[in-house]
Amino acid sequence: MKSDVNPWLVALSVMLATFMVVLDSSVANVALPHIAGSLSASTDESTWVLTSYLVSNAIILPASGWLAAMIGRKRLLMVSIAVFTGASVLCGASLSMPMLIVARVLQGVGGGGMQPIAQAVLLETFPIEKRGAAMAAYGMGVVVAPIIGPTLGGWITDSYSWRWIFYINLPVGILALSLVNLFVSDPPYLREGRARRIDYPGFAAMALWLGTLQLVLDKGQEDDWFSANWIVIAAVVSSAAMIAFVWRELSIKEPIVNLRVLKDRNFATGTILTSAYGVVLYGITAMLPLFLQTLLGYPALQSGLAVSPRGIGSLVSMFVVGRLVGVIDNRILLAAGFGILAVSSAMFSRINLEIAMVNVMLPNIINGFATGFIFVPLTTMAMGTLQKQQMGNATGVYNLMRNIGGSFGIAVVTTFLARGAQLHQNILVGNLTAGNPILRQDLATLSHTVTAGAGPVGAVSQAYALVYSEVIRQATLLSYADNFRLMAGLALLCAPMALLFKRARRRD
Repeated sequence: MKSDVNPWLVALSVMLATFMVVLDSSVANVALPHIAGSLSASTDESTWVLTSYLVSNAIILPASGWLAAMIGRKRLLMVSIAVFTGASVLCGASLSMPMLIVARVLQGVGGGGMQPIAQAVLLETFPIEKRGAAMAAYGMGVVVAPIIGPTLGGWITDSYSWRWIFYINLPVGILALSLVNLFVSDPPYLREGRARRIDYPGFAAMALWLGTLQLVLDKGQEDDWFSANWIVIAAVVSSAAMIAFVWRELSIKEPIVNLRVLKDRNFATGTILTSAYGVVLYGITAMLPLFLQTLLGYPALQSGLAVSPRGIGSLVSMFVVGRLVGVIDNRILLAAGFGILAVSSAMFSRINLEIAMVNVMLPNIINGFATGFIFVPLTTMAMGTLQKQQMGNATGVYNLMRNIGGSFGIAVVTTFLARGAQLHQNILVGNLTAGNPILRQDLATLSHTVTAGAGPVGAVSQAYALVYSEVIRQATLLSYADNFRLMAGLALLCAPMALLFKRARRRD
């Protein structure tokens, strides 16, 4: 990096680009119905707006270190910003669903390189004793953006048009491009000979593995998982491609993704924990808006507002941890973070259908507060024992595994929600017998209430329908509670794993 440049200017440059990318990964979610209606597409077709982005993003993420070695880190970052910004304009101007999907693929390609490159730039720009503060500042963008994304997307869509959720990237992209050009430079080891052989088989195996895996995770529950032949075929292809990819990358001299970096104990531990963190983080983030909108009847914007206080907790914790990370052992901070995350998840498991918005906000704030205690020390320790030359490759793998963990988390909670609701429904229905005095009393009360409008016969049918609809609501509520308890248990299991890290010492 340029020695005469304040490292915080470098941080601002790369954080702006990262914030734009992470925000865009969630801002489109609430606009899907509007997009589908505007482009005359079905709801199923509109979900490809999300899936296409995730697939292309996942393929580029682990290859970012190799691409940076090929063309230079600064050049790759600038190309990524330019591609992402240009694709955003194309998304906003799309006249059909196929055009929008192609533009989203290009967005994913541009966005995939930015996050790991930004992280590698920050880790190399700051000395090891200040990396915690740098990661805290970086984490504000990475963690807060997905939280405000749905609220911002809902407001823009309702107030203007869904197209503006993409157009707003244009001025941000231009500013980020200018700042990177001014303040970021390549480290000396990347300026030396960049000519490298292209690992075409490795890249093909990686693309096939990640592409099919993402499709299975995104569409599995929709098509009843392995009951669908295409899911079985895709899962087999993904597994075979993953094995081929790992074998290829470990057997050649210049792999596209250097998996040997996983020999480092801290990095391997950090990769496992960031994957588990992705499961919990994305699992909870996916469940809350669904619960608020489907069971409590919140509109999209109000749902986003109820969840958004999580960002307050994140901002506070990033600031606090930025001060503590050089004073308290990172392993203690990390274990405390997972413990707080488990507590907040357990608080969510106590939800009910009469819950007030403030009771949703409090565990959200605590959940966000846990983020800083996890994100900052986890990243700092995972990268702390690596050489600088390894960081570009390592950050790509690290971010990929958190995203894959997130995809698993979303797939798990959506599947368990559906299956759990069915299970609880069967149990609850078993109590609705003719001999149940409470049921008879409730049916009599409901029948009397609706008799005036439906007549005696119709009133009985409506009363049964009302009872059954309440059974479904209660069964779904119990399924949500089960899932939140599951997330709490996983977070609690991660806490003692912090002890597997060894103290980071500079290795340049």
